[in-house]
Amino acid sequence: MQMGFGMTASIESPSERPTLSVVIPMYNEADGLDMLFAALCPVLDSLQTPYEIVCVDDGSRDDTLVQLQSRTKTVKGLVVAELSRNFGKEAALSAGLDLARGMAVIPFDADLQDPPAMIPKLIEKWREGFDVVLAKRIDRSAEGPLKRLTAWAFYRTHNLLAELPIPDNVGDFRLLDRRVVDVILQLPERRRFMKGLFAWVGFKTATLDFERETRAAGDTKWNYWKLWNLALEGITSFSSLPLRLWFYVGVIVALISFVYAAFIIVLALVHGIDVPGYASLLVVVLFLGGLQLLSLGLLGEYIGRIYTETKGRPLYILRSVQRGPNRGEDA
Repeated sequence: MQMGFGMTASIESPSERPTLSVVIPMYNEADGLDMLFAALCPVLDSLQTPYEIVCVDDGSRDDTLVQLQSRTKTVKGLVVAELSRNFGKEAALSAGLDLARGMAVIPFDADLQDPPAMIPKLIEKWREGFDVVLAKRIDRSAEGPLKRLTAWAFYRTHNLLAELPIPDNVGDFRLLDRRVVDVILQLPERRRFMKGLFAWVGFKTATLDFERETRAAGDTKWNYWKLWNLALEGITSFSSLPLRLWFYVGVIVALISFVYAAFIIVLALVHGIDVPGYASLLVVVLFLGGLQLLSLGLLGEYIGRIYTETKGRPLYILRSVQRGPNRGEDA
């Protein structure tokens, strides 16, 4: 059993590595595995270059792991990693990057919404000298209107608040050069927002457009609550602006209170008007109480991140790794 911190040293020389690693985090994807490998493997074989497919089972409750392990005998270049429990997609993706040996690495979703046919195009751009090749979704009509609206709102909000913007409509599907992957693996943080980390490291980048497909099989594992938490993770990981904005909110509320107090004094002392106070007092107390709770919650979100990082627990725990006998070197 191994514990992963997002930092894995390798003693392999570049000549011993496969050219390409496709990293696929999986959680309850048993229903779509046949379609996944039927669509992915012919594309990788057509590249005529050594490759591996790194599948990370993130504590699936169905027979995803069993099916993957049985396929190591028949699927060329298949590597199956089993995490000790469900750690979440960001941790599973980090585990896949740790295990990937390729000179180029492509994170890929098991639901086939990101088309395998894009992979040769990503490779072509990489061979032109780009370190990162992004796959940008130009058509999200396969998703529901609420999903499109929330995605649009997230990218706008994140890029407005964050110190470093992330590309619009670009998910984890992209190509990363080995030097980029090695830099990402050196980042020690445990609360990870991978899209932000991919953008933070920089490097020479190209972008290719594609139309996203509908999910091939099964149901999405991302409900709106999980998406909200992921969005909050992204904003708090790459921006302290919300804390700074709350300072200005406090200043504005204090000024409004001062002006209102002066208004009451003028009415009471100059004009002799007694201002009824119960309703206005209740509204003010509830309003200020709400602001205080919001500010405490915001502060707690950042303190919670500090607490998690200082404990120093591993990002994931790797229970087992199974590599097939044919790892794609004769592709």
